[in-house]
Amino acid sequence: MKPPNFRTLDLNLLRVFDQVMAERNLTRAARNLSMTQPAVSNALNRLRDALGDRLVTRSGYGVEPTPRAQALWPAIADALRQLESSITPGQFIASEANTTFSMALADATGAELMPGLVEILERDAPGVTVRCQPLTTRDPRQLLDEGQIDIAVGFFPAVLADLTAQAQAGGLAAFDHQRLYDGRYVCVMRKDHPLSRGPLTLKRFCEARHMLVSFSGRPYGFIDEALASLGRSRRVVLTVNQFFTAGRVVVTSDLLTVLPAHFVDVTGRAEQLVQRDLPFDVPPVHVDALWHRRQGQRSDHAWLRLALAASAQKAFAKAP
Repeated sequence: MKPPNFRTLDLNLLRVFDQVMAERNLTRAARNLSMTQPAVSNALNRLRDALGDRLVTRSGYGVEPTPRAQALWPAIADALRQLESSITPGQFIASEANTTFSMALADATGAELMPGLVEILERDAPGVTVRCQPLTTRDPRQLLDEGQIDIAVGFFPAVLADLTAQAQAGGLAAFDHQRLYDGRYVCVMRKDHPLSRGPLTLKRFCEARHMLVSFSGRPYGFIDEALASLGRSRRVVLTVNQFFTAGRVVVTSDLLTVLPAHFVDVTGRAEQLVQRDLPFDVPPVHVDALWHRRQGQRSDHAWLRLALAASAQKAFAKAP
């Protein structure tokens, strides 16, 4: 097949492609573009013919992109955003915007940040929509690079170390980050657990039965890494992917779990739980917002980052 001729390509088709990729749904894409669904389907068919690829296939109530579409979308989305900012310069006006942001974060992080963010949206940006999805990895750079999310919020120590190494080597990292808050992890158990009385020693901790919160489902986390450095290990009998689930299970079992200290009150079961300091050193938890640098100059994205920072400041403000 002959390669597509860019000189004759209708660039409006790329706007349709961008919205279809963002929404994974033709109806929602049509609504965003103020078009009918048949018109979106027709535009997509024309782009398919031009590029020689199906681009998307039907899946349930939406569509799934082909590998070619996934490869094309980041560059197309980036070019459209840059073109938009060049043609319509100016600052993002929150009160008039109808922008949709997509972010990935853990349930514990969302429980802390979303109430403040919703307050900002209702007060300052009633037309703005935020879509949250579960954070399933400690390295969300691929999600950001592919444009599946606008921003990720979480604990990304390996990513930040890699970005620091790139900067020290004189390279320009493709991603940027902003510290939102710091925290620490504690051991949590039900109030009448046998280990709730007396000191929690390393021996007692390792001999207990544990539940692990793992976004990816991998039954080994940074607590296990810390124990391994001491030549110790623990018995993980249950792995879950949400902090809220862990809080509910601990209340009704003899399992221990490790949770962010600030999250215990958010569970709504703090009066049924006991916190204990971990009997070994664990680095503090740094929760960061992470985004692709191509978003860095967008005024709407800058507004979102400021809103998240304000939400974090409010959530962790200490009474005098």
